[in-house]
Amino acid sequence: MFVDEINRHSTTLKVSMSASVKSDKEAAMALAESIIGTWELVSYQVELQSTGEFIDAMGDHPRGRVIFTNDGWVAFNLEGTGRTPAQTDQDRAKLMNTLVAYIGRYRIEGNQWVTKVQTAWAPEWVGSEQRRTVTLLGDTIQVVTPWRKMPNWAKDQMSRSIIKFQRAK
Repeated sequence: MFVDEINRHSTTLKVSMSASVKSDKEAAMALAESIIGTWELVSYQVELQSTGEFIDAMGDHPRGRVIFTNDGWVAFNLEGTGRTPAQTDQDRAKLMNTLVAYIGRYRIEGNQWVTKVQTAWAPEWVGSEQRRTVTLLGDTIQVVTPWRKMPNWAKDQMSRSIIKFQRAK
């Protein structure tokens, strides 16, 4: 009797898992197809893990694009509000605090876009895999990074970025 109960639950679990795996794969395929194209930055906020505080690390009107190609490349370039041409080496160094840029091969895994970074504004990112959770709502996507320490703000604090894009027209 107990074995029959286990077998019945096991069969139900296998069917549920199979349906879940299939729907996860279908969702990933749909995201992979839908994400192709050029997306324009709408907003960029950083959440500090220790306090829950949200900061506009890139200012109140950042600019940028992310471009996904159908052959698996992504180019990501965001810049902060109020950037002006540098006059000194110190000015150039400060500009790095208002820039996030990288290029690489990407793939979709479930609801995440994963980039194998080939070039980046931050040398420590080259060769790394960057994971982003993506929520697609029509012509808008929300991108959330994992908790991490960014090289250009919230020094030595765990933070995550919440980025919104709209499909470029």
